Amino acid sequence: MRSVKSFVGPVAVVVLGLGLSGCHYFGHTGLGPKGHTGAALGAAGGGLAAAATGTGPAGIAAGVLLGGILGGAVGHSLDQRDEELARYHTQQGLEYAPSGDRVYWENPDSGNRGYMTPYPAYQTPQGNYCREFQQTIVVGGQPQSGYGTACRQPDGSWQII
Repeated sequence: MRSVKSFVGPVAVVVLGLGLSGCHYFGHTGLGPKGHTGAALGAAGGGLAAAATGTGPAGIAAGVLLGGILGGAVGHSLDQRDEELARYHTQQGLEYAPSGDRVYWENPDSGNRGYMTPYPAYQTPQGNYCREFQQTIVVGGQPQSGYGTACRQPDGSWQII
C-alpha cells in the first residue's frame, strides 16, 4: 500500500496546475486561452519533472511555478497557424519518422518554429501502440522543450497522453 507521502508530488502538480489555470478564469493573467493551456501544461510538466528528480515538495512547487510561467509565455506567443503546424508535424513524425530523427516545422509569418523527435514505438499490455517523443518550440529565439507520450487511436491518429 502506498503511503500518503507518495501522493504529495502528484497532488501538488495537479493542485498547482489547476491553481494557475484558475488565474486565467478570474482574469489575473491576461494570457488568453493559448497562454492558459500553455501555463497548465507547463506547470504539470515542470512539477512532474521535479518529482521525477526526487527534489521533494519545495522542488516540485518550484518546478510547477517555473513550468507554468514558461508554458504560459510559449502558449501565449503561438498563433493558430503555429499550433496547426506543430500538431501536423507531430502527427507525421509519430507516424512516419524513424526513431531519433527530428521533424521540423516553421511558420514564416510568425517566425516561430520547432521540431519533434520520436523514440521507438512500443506496445502496451492492453495492445496499444505508443511512442515517447521530445518536442522543442522556439518562440522569439528562446527554445522551450518538453517530453511526452502519444498512443495510436483506432482512427490512426496519435493522441498525446
